[in-house]
Amino acid sequence: MTDREEQSIDRQKEFSGTSPVRKGFELDIDSLQKYMQKHVEGFSGTVVLRQFKGGQSNPTYHITAGGKQYVLRRKPSGKLLKSAHAVDREYKVITALGQTNVPVARTYALCTDASIIGSWFYIMAYVDGRIFWTYADIPREERPAIFKAMNTTMGNLHQVDYKAVGLEDYGKAGDYFSRQISRWSKQYLASVEERSAAMDDLMEWLLSNIPENDETTIVHGDYRVDNMIFHPTEPKILAVLDWELSTLGHPLSDFAYHCIIWRIPAGDWKGLAGIDLNARNYPTEEAYMKTYCRRTEITSIENWNYYMAFNFFRLAGISFGIKGRLRDGTAASKHARASADAAEPLAQFGLNQI
Repeated sequence: MTDREEQSIDRQKEFSGTSPVRKGFELDIDSLQKYMQKHVEGFSGTVVLRQFKGGQSNPTYHITAGGKQYVLRRKPSGKLLKSAHAVDREYKVITALGQTNVPVARTYALCTDASIIGSWFYIMAYVDGRIFWTYADIPREERPAIFKAMNTTMGNLHQVDYKAVGLEDYGKAGDYFSRQISRWSKQYLASVEERSAAMDDLMEWLLSNIPENDETTIVHGDYRVDNMIFHPTEPKILAVLDWELSTLGHPLSDFAYHCIIWRIPAGDWKGLAGIDLNARNYPTEEAYMKTYCRRTEITSIENWNYYMAFNFFRLAGISFGIKGRLRDGTAASKHARASADAAEPLAQFGLNQI
């Protein structure tokens, strides 16, 4: 076993499962109990609450009651950036996709009355299965099939008729990159006390080089292996999680974000760049792209490096936002410090794509 694989297993243990609700994230269980009795179909029993170790953006809780299991996702408390932590949007897209071939958890209720537990939240079914927190955590023999499942599911998502499932108002059609660059620029600028030269240079280049091709589909926005629940024994996705960043957008940007792992260094960054992919039974970036093109019936992908640079910019913007929330005391995970520290290197990775 390599040092990297040992680190990966430690990460798997660190992020997996639940713990007692952490200090500062307690909920009014009596109030939640009354809400679920009234609004959750088939609910019975008494609420027992624990907190998932992952889920630093929106605090996420595990509920058991009456022999059933549920998941609660809520907005964090305190000062929040505009448009961030949109649990209502998560609820809407998951509910809509429940009628498609994209695997998602069943939704039960959305609560926009902050007086119930202190912030907006929604409740969905608990899906039992495996979560791989890094690509190294995927069993070697299952890697080709797991990657195939991820590729297939993303292709299915991008082929959903968003109008037919009631998501025509889920975002604006067209002009995706200029809007997204504006969004993450604002989050970055609202989160820092001292500006980043790399981030500023990347932002300027992206605005000046937006590709002409303009497509619109549902995009997940954070399609990674650790945002999926896999069957306990099969290479099958049971549910795609964490739709907070989903919107109507450009499918190739969404796909490039998913493929960014091939541009991220191995080791502490947990990427695939610089390792022997064949020896570890991973597909190559090129082969994975060709598979996606076949599934979505496109001939090739132009401006690939732009999509990659844009996604590093977006990741940096998210990390700068976590850095700001850490400063303001609203970050929901003890792992937030590492995410915040990644902001500047991510901006530099983006510049390296140009």
